[in-house]
Amino acid sequence: MSELNRLIDELCPDGVENKNLGDICIISNGKDHKHLEDGKYPVYGSGGIMRYADKYLYDIPSVLIPRKGSIGNLFFVDSPFWTVDTIFYTKINTKIIVPKYLYYYLSICKIKDMNTAGGVPSLTKTVLDKIRIIIPPLPIQEEIVRILDAFTTLEAELEAELEAELEARKNQYVYYRDELLSFDHSVPVRKLHTLSEIGTGSSNTNEELEVGGFPFFVRSQEVRRMNTFEFDETAIVTSGDGVGVGKIIHFVEGKYALHQRAYRIHITDNTVLPKYFYYYMRCVFLPYIQQAAVNSSVTSIRRRMLEEFPVPIPPLAEQARIVEILDRFDALTNDITLGLPAEIAARRKQYEYYRDKLLLFKEKVT
Repeated sequence: MSELNRLIDELCPDGVENKNLGDICIISNGKDHKHLEDGKYPVYGSGGIMRYADKYLYDIPSVLIPRKGSIGNLFFVDSPFWTVDTIFYTKINTKIIVPKYLYYYLSICKIKDMNTAGGVPSLTKTVLDKIRIIIPPLPIQEEIVRILDAFTTLEAELEAELEAELEARKNQYVYYRDELLSFDHSVPVRKLHTLSEIGTGSSNTNEELEVGGFPFFVRSQEVRRMNTFEFDETAIVTSGDGVGVGKIIHFVEGKYALHQRAYRIHITDNTVLPKYFYYYMRCVFLPYIQQAAVNSSVTSIRRRMLEEFPVPIPPLAEQARIVEILDRFDALTNDITLGLPAEIAARRKQYEYYRDKLLLFKEKVT
């Protein structure tokens, strides 16, 4: 029998009690930090540590709960800290509950679903005070914290290893992609306008739908949806202006809609595989437009820049070989359902599963 099971059998065989959050801690609002000097104490905002200040607001272990913005981001702090006025901090009754146990328990309470505002997500003290917290005896709480701390450390180490492996695979992908797409002077080169049809869409972002039958390509990496389409073809899509210029490049097959300031490139020459051109464009297009840009910050692309883009054309068999290799690398490094990203996601789900199991108890019948 595990130590946790032994403690449960010994200390609460008939179940455990639960209380409102407001009965076990005092929820207080943070304060403005702009008057503080630089120092050693962390100042927390909804995204984490914003800066370090010369004073602290509270110096007892606490759970921090954003009341605006990223309301699902919880933080456990066990050293002196300051919180901004959009963050609640908790003064915890440690005779009833272990602070770290409270943090772990609140993490399964789906606080982000308790939004009370129609615009920026917001929480109120009244809503938080009513959250029901299961409170087993203190030795059981301490054992749960010990287990989850160990599990969290292990999960973080494994995830760090996987992230490092993923980064190595991405670097490997870039290396082989650059090698595969570097050609000597024996390979013929043609301007893109002689190989393709280049144009823009006619749709705008206010026409998108939450659920739609066709992909809608805009000026971002996110693919949106519409119920109408403008084109039915194989094409490469890229942003015409904005922060993603030269970096946002999509490959599309079939029906789709297109933003009025995004470009479509439909390969019309049968000596070029569209997927080969897609990979080549991803590799060299950004450096090309940085040299030919309308301004130094590369905020827009003129059609002429696309039309004059030089494209090397190796034999079709070589293009097909390049596509096959890079498709495999892409699946391994980028597809969330394959390879290392899926392994990272599986690790996170495994941690959440065991955390949730540990924090579920039979309620005591009163």
